Amino acid sequence: MAEAAHLAIGDLARLTGTKVNTIRFYEDAGLLPQAERSSSGRRIYRDRDTQRLAFIRRSRALGFPLDAVRELLTLADDADQSCHAVDRIARVHLTEIDRKIADLSALRSELGRVIGSCSHGTVADCKIIETLAPRAR
Repeated sequence: MAEAAHLAIGDLARLTGTKVNTIRFYEDAGLLPQAERSSSGRRIYRDRDTQRLAFIRRSRALGFPLDAVRELLTLADDADQSCHAVDRIARVHLTEIDRKIADLSALRSELGRVIGSCSHGTVADCKIIETLAPRAR
């Protein structure tokens, strides 16, 4: 299957909704291969680069850290292998998400408690300010 026309970095950025600097960062981080260069030295991207960038962006949107994205890309590049490693990475990430949700839930409860203690007086007597920056006693 023939690839579509070559894309300049600005075109790839517009097509994928990715900032040019982010595309360069992903190249520097090894998530995207170094772009081919035209005779004038401009970066050239192909359909496979667009697809890889879409994979990276979706993975990042789901909160996967860069190292996990890198590992997932390596695994995706070898489609005939077992998906056990992919499952492991996803499960580790899900556990981390569950931990963050628990932390945020505790934080929400504490902030709700502090807000509930507000007597709507002056800032000098504000329990919210006092909780955020306790005075030395």
